[in-house]
Amino acid sequence: MSKSFNKWTRVIHRWFALPTLILIPLAVISKFAGTVHLPPQLEQIQSLLMLLLAITGGYLYLIPYIAKQKRNKRKAAPVVSAVSGVANDES
Repeated sequence: MSKSFNKWTRVIHRWFALPTLILIPLAVISKFAGTVHLPPQLEQIQSLLMLLLAITGGYLYLIPYIAKQKRNKRKAAPVVSAVSGVANDES
């Protein structure tokens, strides 16, 4: 993936985290208080935010492993000489 995609994924992940950090304590406090319940729409938004955080967080977790795999593939590829046109194995 491109670096700009990785950058935007990080930014989106951070912005999804902010409302989630507000909604989760609100939901817990309202459940334990027992007097005020959150509207079902807020609970659905909270679930959607958690799903999006899980997806973007999983991708951000895998970025170093994907980059390492690409780097190893590039190193393993034979180098073609511009002069002779023959592939050299520089291992």
